Amino acid sequence: MHRLIPSALLVLVLLGRTAAASGQLSDGDIIFQSSRSGQSLAVQLATHSPYSHVGIVFMRDGKPFVYEAVATVRYTPLEEWRKHGDGGRYVVKRLKTSLDAAQVEKLREAASPFEGKPYDLYFEWTGERIYCSELVWKMYDQALGVRLGELQKLREFDLGNDVVRARIRERYGANVPLDEPVISPARLFAAPLLIEVEQKK
Repeated sequence: MHRLIPSALLVLVLLGRTAAASGQLSDGDIIFQSSRSGQSLAVQLATHSPYSHVGIVFMRDGKPFVYEAVATVRYTPLEEWRKHGDGGRYVVKRLKTSLDAAQVEKLREAASPFEGKPYDLYFEWTGERIYCSELVWKMYDQALGVRLGELQKLREFDLGNDVVRARIRERYGANVPLDEPVISPARLFAAPLLIEVEQKK
């Protein structure tokens, strides 16, 4: 009987490691999807990335919510958020150095001033309106002093595709702000400070 105890303990340890490796969602995780919004394809083509939408995970009453900028900045239950993506798929990334309780609290505090703000169709950096990747970038910067990727200018994206050009004409007409600072879901996804912890296919 005593010989079974180490084996049983080993199984429990291995199960614990497996659970940890599976990437259970945590506060502050950054979650990406290919959304089904009208502008999603244009974003994907302009950034050469499948990811067109991003938010931050926060646990509320033990359940995961995604803090996101859509029509307004809001908390959306994860299962509802999944339905807005292509096939319900998503990828989760987090900082290589896990957030402690104080850092999570700072992120929650940083979230509050953005809640209810309208979505920014023009991708301006003013903060009066806000788009999804801008929300994530600014929250991490303001709360923790962490910059998840360097800002780009609109002119750096691939603007030559017909779908992208049509969307730009629709939004800006002839006055395209090519030097506007922009952060894209693709740039966040590639941020070297992040590691992938979960993928739902």
